[in-house]
Amino acid sequence: MGFFEKLKAGLKKTKDSMMGKIERLLHSFTKIDDELFEELEETLILCDIGVNTSVAICEELRDRVKKQGITDPSLIKDMLKEVITDMLGEDQPLDLSTTPSVILVIGVNGAGKTTTIGKLSYQLSQQGKKVIVAAADTFRAAAIDQLEVWTQRAGVDIVKHNAGSDPAAVVYDALNAAKARNADIVICDTAGRLHNKKNLMDELRKIARIVHQQAEGCSLEVLLALDATTGQNAVNQARQFNEVADITGIILTKLDGTAKGGIIISITDELKIPVKLVTVGEKIEDIQPFVAKDFVNALFE
Repeated sequence: MGFFEKLKAGLKKTKDSMMGKIERLLHSFTKIDDELFEELEETLILCDIGVNTSVAICEELRDRVKKQGITDPSLIKDMLKEVITDMLGEDQPLDLSTTPSVILVIGVNGAGKTTTIGKLSYQLSQQGKKVIVAAADTFRAAAIDQLEVWTQRAGVDIVKHNAGSDPAAVVYDALNAAKARNADIVICDTAGRLHNKKNLMDELRKIARIVHQQAEGCSLEVLLALDATTGQNAVNQARQFNEVADITGIILTKLDGTAKGGIIISITDELKIPVKLVTVGEKIEDIQPFVAKDFVNALFE
């Protein structure tokens, strides 16, 4: 199965729920009026697109309908597709332009962080990259064990310390190992607790400082793993994490297990943080770069 087919299959629940509701709504109107836009706005909110983004989409639709003099409700679906595509903007792939490049993965426990690191490590190693994973979520012993299983499956190296160790020290050792072994990419797992923002902020700053000291001038991606099945809660999480870290991109996990894939639109619109990767299954190869055009086509086709 190709990337697009896998994405399409993964988005089936979102497509059936979201597009089903939108199509039923448009078929129930014979003309375009305020009531149609009000109901469309309500429908988009129910599809986990978020209030602000749903309002923005409908305002843009109103403008385009007016400018183009459209009166047939059935034509709104194609216009909606265009508006969402424009809103998602240009794709932003991972910046892996330096050797080594560093990827910090953050996110609450249960978001699929460790699994995603395993999948990403596998994908990058399949592309011929030499990957080292830093088990810097030292807060939970289970996280280190779980990551070790995934790195073995992915066929990549891991640098780990005992549970309770200083996360920055793990990252320090991983970066030194990367230099010694000529590794291309260092992927760092981090602790997933957000209830104490100050601790998390201090920890992430310390890790970032170590990265810049040990790999000066390297490209640094700070990726936030979000569980798509949590809908608008994921958007709120992104907002909170964005206060404590300079997030460069989102990894949206478990996209295949939810009808709430519409949150991609509100994350991009409200937070102006690009979605860079999505996971669409449980197999080690079930991760792919986010391509806005493919996402919209998979929803609307």
